[in-house]
Amino acid sequence: MNTGWTFLDWVQYAFSFALVIGLLLALLWTLRKMQNGSTLLRKKNQRIQTIETLSVGPRQKILLIQVDGHDVLVGVTAHQMTALSPWPRTTAMPTDLSKETPP
Repeated sequence: MNTGWTFLDWVQYAFSFALVIGLLLALLWTLRKMQNGSTLLRKKNQRIQTIETLSVGPRQKILLIQVDGHDVLVGVTAHQMTALSPWPRTTAMPTDLSKETPP
């Protein structure tokens, strides 16, 4: 009985190895995309977006977020969030003018 590997055994081994490595890379890419709190399917009319994150310590981050077109720098720790840049003064919700009735 021959216990050595045949050519087909090597091909099957190489294919299985390539498949596992490919799945691992796909999983790592997906996790990287979801790391910033974003989802893979982004809404078109989303009002808040995370632009960038910077880790400055084990449990501290600085986030650059965009709220209604205004960039806001936010410091995040394990216990609180603090706006580091000025928050825009206009906080009114956008209104849909097409739903208003004429006088």
